[in-house]
Amino acid sequence: MTTDATRADDPTRATDSTRADGRTRTADTPVDAAGPTPESGPPTTVDPAGPTRTARHGAFWAWTALGLLVVLGLAALTRYLEQNVPTWAEGTAVEDIGAAIEYPVYAILLGLLGNAAVTLLGWRDRIAAAFRTEFFIKTGLVLLGASINLAVIASAAGPAIAQAILLISGVFLFTWWLAGRFGLDDKLRALLASAVSICGVSAAIAAAGAVRARREQLAYTASLVIVFALPSIFILPWLADVFGLSDAVAGAWIGGNIDTTAAVTAAGALAGEEALQIASIVKVTQNALMGVVAVALTAYFTLRVERRPGAARPGLGELWTRFPKFVLGFIAASVIATWYLDAAGADGKATIAIVNDLRVWFLILAFVSIGLEVRVASLREAGWRPVAVFASATVFNLALALGLASLLFRNFSA
Repeated sequence: MTTDATRADDPTRATDSTRADGRTRTADTPVDAAGPTPESGPPTTVDPAGPTRTARHGAFWAWTALGLLVVLGLAALTRYLEQNVPTWAEGTAVEDIGAAIEYPVYAILLGLLGNAAVTLLGWRDRIAAAFRTEFFIKTGLVLLGASINLAVIASAAGPAIAQAILLISGVFLFTWWLAGRFGLDDKLRALLASAVSICGVSAAIAAAGAVRARREQLAYTASLVIVFALPSIFILPWLADVFGLSDAVAGAWIGGNIDTTAAVTAAGALAGEEALQIASIVKVTQNALMGVVAVALTAYFTLRVERRPGAARPGLGELWTRFPKFVLGFIAASVIATWYLDAAGADGKATIAIVNDLRVWFLILAFVSIGLEVRVASLREAGWRPVAVFASATVFNLALALGLASLLFRNFSA
């Protein structure tokens, strides 16, 4: 059977086969070796597979459109629950819990429910092209940069930056070491260590891009972050009161421990206004170092973990290829937002709020897609060891952060 494409390296062969997802791809098929002659001119042939190929191509896009509707519908439901559950829970025994639950919880749970539904219907693999997890994640993290005002970090220079560097370094190395002792995969080690030491899910997402982790590993890590962050909202302010910590020390301890920014805000508000201010500054400072960790992980995995024995040392070109480019967007967004807020003054906050809302939407789409994509069997394979590592690292983080906060913020005033 002749086709409408011919390979440049062999003019006697052409291509015509169909991919499993419904789109066409190339594969060698012999054709008339004599080819066209000057007398006869080019052969006129009709590809009988053309209508079939067109129909399959149309079916692929139809299923993809359906998948996109599923993702958008679950994202809209996530936002609806996030905004209304706190109101519904007011005056009930679960009022505090309802107010504390963040959108990643709803997004992942709804994604998993949707996963079960489309699997039962036999649609999952057909609509999977719409689960653009990587695009949603990277766009959301670039927009996250707009929430980081570098001027605020500079104003808190000493204690906040010192705590962020020391705490991230100590907790990351401890978690990496402990996960290695438990025999965890290096990519999962990187995700767990980044999540515990920096800023939870966002850091895990950045690390996943740097080390090319599997989506199941990211889903597992995100779930652990959420499970541990929720009780911390209530436990840490209570412990700060039990220990008699000053507002500044309590805020620095909360900001350095709780792994999601929204949870830090909730816990800081419970501890007091000054504690909230310090907690927010500390958390933003840690968030800003996410790009540095992504660069370090890219270099380490390229030069050590994934380098074959006897292979030449990777050059800058390979490091650049591996480097998650969205980190540059994250940094650029931070710089632009800082400049814009300085130039626009109070009016600029409304614009940044719109960018932050758009970021939430993209991250909701990402978490929904993770839930739709994840293979439950892969989560079961991880077993209890990541939970033990994450719990142990959280306790270590609590102790180290308390020591650093007490040392660096004891005489600090906002």
